[in-house]
Amino acid sequence: MRNCELEFWYILEQTIGMYEALSLGIVTGLFDQLPNVVFFKKDIAGRYKAVNATLVERSGLTDKAQLIGRLPSEILGKELGSSYEKQDRSVVQTGLPIEQRLEMHVYPNKTVGWCLTAKLPTFDDRGLVAGVVGISKDLQLPNTSRSEYDEVAGAIRRVLVNFTDIPTVKQLAEQTGLSQFKLNRRFRQIFGLNVGQWIIKQRIDMAQKLLRTTDLPIVDIALRAGYSDQSAFTRQFRQATNLTPRKFRMIAV
Repeated sequence: MRNCELEFWYILEQTIGMYEALSLGIVTGLFDQLPNVVFFKKDIAGRYKAVNATLVERSGLTDKAQLIGRLPSEILGKELGSSYEKQDRSVVQTGLPIEQRLEMHVYPNKTVGWCLTAKLPTFDDRGLVAGVVGISKDLQLPNTSRSEYDEVAGAIRRVLVNFTDIPTVKQLAEQTGLSQFKLNRRFRQIFGLNVGQWIIKQRIDMAQKLLRTTDLPIVDIALRAGYSDQSAFTRQFRQATNLTPRKFRMIAV
């Protein structure tokens, strides 16, 4: 039986899968009621065809019509918007979905927020890819009141105390006395993420705060966040934020 987080994602995915059989306006209206979820549908060129109210607000705009027919780069700027367009092209060209991708978004007011993103291809009557439909759901606040938290609290402290020597998932499981499967399930129940995703989030969170609040060289920030070299840090930071550390510093500061 699914936990609440997995059940929520299951319902959203089923709703997206059925949206062609429903009025797009009804589906968009449904997602308007979910302030912690961004919903969008795009055509094959990546232009917005439908959006919910949350996406409008986080784009710094006031009306859905301001997004319709436009590309993300026309709304969010070239650096950030083009990275989302690259994702869309990948889905369109391969016909393969993006599922449960952990991302950190930078909003127009320069705040940041973490989410899990899913993008699926849409198809026309001939079975050809016609565009992309997707959601980005805000990460849940950690539920530290759950009894499961006590089981993994030691493992959490072990990671947070020293980013330069982070143990493997196997080592953390051994410390807690849980199997790797059960350890990942506990983390999903508490954080909405598996262990690997949670560790990445902690590292990137530290890095983005240092990028925004200090003048430290990027190589020093990489080392403090537990990366062996700047290239490895840049690669993972870009995967999580769709920006290089240098571009993030320019946009977010």
